[in-house]
Amino acid sequence: MFANYVHNLDPVALPIFGGLAVRWYGLAYLLGFAVGFLLLRHLARRHLWVLKPEQTGDFIAACALFGVFIGGRLGYIFFYHLPKVGWGSLLSDPLLIFRVWEGGMASHGGILGLAIFTWCYAKKHKLSWPGLADGLCVVGPLGLFFGRAANFINGELYGRVAHGVAWAVKFPLSLDQEPADVQAAAWQACVQIEPSLADAKTLDPLISAARHNPQLSETLGQFLEPRHPSQIYEGLLEGLVLFLILWCVRLKFPKAPPGLITGLFFSLYAVFRIIGEQFREPDAAMVGFMTKGQFFSLFMFFFAAAFFTHAWRAQNRMD
Repeated sequence: MFANYVHNLDPVALPIFGGLAVRWYGLAYLLGFAVGFLLLRHLARRHLWVLKPEQTGDFIAACALFGVFIGGRLGYIFFYHLPKVGWGSLLSDPLLIFRVWEGGMASHGGILGLAIFTWCYAKKHKLSWPGLADGLCVVGPLGLFFGRAANFINGELYGRVAHGVAWAVKFPLSLDQEPADVQAAAWQACVQIEPSLADAKTLDPLISAARHNPQLSETLGQFLEPRHPSQIYEGLLEGLVLFLILWCVRLKFPKAPPGLITGLFFSLYAVFRIIGEQFREPDAAMVGFMTKGQFFSLFMFFFAAAFFTHAWRAQNRMD
């Protein structure tokens, strides 16, 4: 039963030396860009995108820097980090923005960053912005899929408590969601097994030790609630399912008006994100009865409506 499984996957894919290592989170981004490049070049060769095949590499590289990394990081800082800790942390440590290896990327920020970048790119190169966005929206969900897989490996962004769910997982990072007395009892039990943890100030040393000590992992799991692996739910919905839908539409309707696929991306992503967030432990203050992820997703319906309108007008002009 997965309800008894205590998450112990190592976020480090390949240790190099000292604190330098290749992490699964970084590999997820790399894989997303590589697969996106190959698929976009394939679409370009079949004349299903506005760019030429030889332009694909430079475009993807620029998207990675100006869209995903800058947009995703700033989105996390402004949407999630600063509301928790205040502006003082940023003013005292402005380099926080650049330390992406410490975690913290927001998919809504990345999407907004890509929207702004593609608009600027389209204007500079005199291309159709909706047409340019259509290609990017087809392959973008695969990047989301790989990112959610990395979230699961890291044991972060875990789900809500799920009693009676056979595939539920116990995430060590969720210990800080437990009552204070449970946390204290867990620490005491773990210190008896691993005395060096007595001086630990955060969960990181405990989680790291539990990955390599089955007895410690089992003991820690006794104090954890089983939770939905919401990272997998979101990866399948926002990533794999969304990609398959948009890829099929792109191939089935090669003459679809510009903006249609982008409209489908925004609307379906919003629906899937809202559904997925129902199973995810809120990682920021709620907005009424909605999580922040659900709240931000509502605005995506306005973008979807705008692109659907553009596609409808373009179709009428073609008719």
